[in-house]
Amino acid sequence: MVLKNSFNFISEFSSYLFNQIRKIYLNSSFYNKKISKIEQATFEYKPSQSLLGCLINYNKKKEKIEDFYINSIWNNKNLNKKDYIKLHNFFWLFTVDLKSSKKIIQSIILNWIDNNENYNLKNWEIDILSKRIIAWISNSRLTYEESSKEYKLKFNFLVKKQINHLINEINRSDSIDDKMIGCSAIILAGLSYNDPKFLNYGLILLKKIIKYSLDSEFFPKSRNIRQLIFYLKYLILIREFLIESQSELPDYLDETIFHLGQAYNFLWQTSEKISLFNGNNDTEYYELDNYLKSHGYKFKNNAQEIGGYVILKNKNINISMDMGLPPEKKFSNSYQSGVLSFEILYNGKKLISNSGYFQDTKHQLNKISKSSAAHSTLILDNTSVCSFKKDSKGNNLIENSFKLLNKKIVKENNNWILRAAHDGYQKKYGVIHEREIVFVPEINKFIGKDKLIKKRNFKSSNFEIRFHLSPGIKVTKTQDGISALIELDNSGWRFFCKDCAIDIETGLFFGKKNSYLENQNIFVTGVTTNEDQVINWEILKI
Repeated sequence: MVLKNSFNFISEFSSYLFNQIRKIYLNSSFYNKKISKIEQATFEYKPSQSLLGCLINYNKKKEKIEDFYINSIWNNKNLNKKDYIKLHNFFWLFTVDLKSSKKIIQSIILNWIDNNENYNLKNWEIDILSKRIIAWISNSRLTYEESSKEYKLKFNFLVKKQINHLINEINRSDSIDDKMIGCSAIILAGLSYNDPKFLNYGLILLKKIIKYSLDSEFFPKSRNIRQLIFYLKYLILIREFLIESQSELPDYLDETIFHLGQAYNFLWQTSEKISLFNGNNDTEYYELDNYLKSHGYKFKNNAQEIGGYVILKNKNINISMDMGLPPEKKFSNSYQSGVLSFEILYNGKKLISNSGYFQDTKHQLNKISKSSAAHSTLILDNTSVCSFKKDSKGNNLIENSFKLLNKKIVKENNNWILRAAHDGYQKKYGVIHEREIVFVPEINKFIGKDKLIKKRNFKSSNFEIRFHLSPGIKVTKTQDGISALIELDNSGWRFFCKDCAIDIETGLFFGKKNSYLENQNIFVTGVTTNEDQVINWEILKI
């Protein structure tokens, strides 16, 4: 243990020393000269601002730049980090009326250049810098047109200088999302300035990002649906840049968009409701749907499973279940321990839900939202199937994995079956958890079986099976103590479990980004015995 701690100390000290030396280097005149070696080039390709519609939520009411506090825009010392990032990434340009004064906007940019032309740790980070490049170039009608020769020289110089820095630093980033944004900025700059070096670097980097972060079926290795949609947006944006600039389209780009689009159709477009698995929030994507339609993208998918998520549906019912393995540790930042959890939609409304995800990794609610208890599944002794540990950057990463067993998916006219088991509790409790959910469409009835299969190292423990409800749904425990009534809009449902005690508990719902609401959940409790157990439950429309 002493030796291990010594190695950890040496490793941490070496990393700290390297980072300190690197900071000195990045702020040195030597590095500044290195990234300032720019070949003069004209600004040739100017993308249509409408191409950014998949990324930017445009305000219906555009603001005039004259209404901004121009004189104090860079001198406000009281900005919090979030507002500082928004200010320096220049995405606020997309909210500006095109009839605004170009002279004022260009004077703001010129003032920014005069104060930030050299590397600055705070506002030259990959995410901020990349978005700034995209915003400056994409809003060229305001940022570039009708400007002086001197201004254009400064503008072009700093765009290319920032891209040089981006190319120099992007591979050091641990964030795949930041790399994707940076890659988009590099490709856009390469197209705009007809610079083969930038363009080729960006396209090679893009191919590496795809290979590194997507599995063999082109699904994110993180299993994060929100990240899948993020990738789809940026890949389509890059494709539209290439098409509009009349550049060649790489085959791998079309292939990746095709598969991500199919997954998007499967997970969102067919139900218009996102399941709250593994880092997802309760988000709507109607604007993205409109963008895809207007640009000729149409995806169809009749699969029953993608990325470890199974969805069976008919006109009224949609049931989804997490039947996938956990990601590798390096991709597990947003993974939640919800294996075999499920959600039910009835007429587009959630009858059974998971609790959602609290994205702020620095907040204690992040780890709570990653627990198995925040999902509609079975837990033992209030522990999660997977354990998590904070890394040096504060991310809760997965520590252990599990195997999936006995997987079965059937969808027939009068009988749907979802079945799978996992061994996540075997090592500690000597138990295999198998879940089977059967749906009978004729009578809108769900029949559930949670089976606890005992192994040699069995250890008795308490168990709970939770069924989370969305905020606002009314649930009432009946006098018989074995059932509960659920009121969902204009439909009524009866939850029934004769094998164990049931109760209703108030919990937390994290469906909205970095916020929480109170919700209710029905939970079944009991104690494991040294013989195999089956806990039967039903959910029936009444």
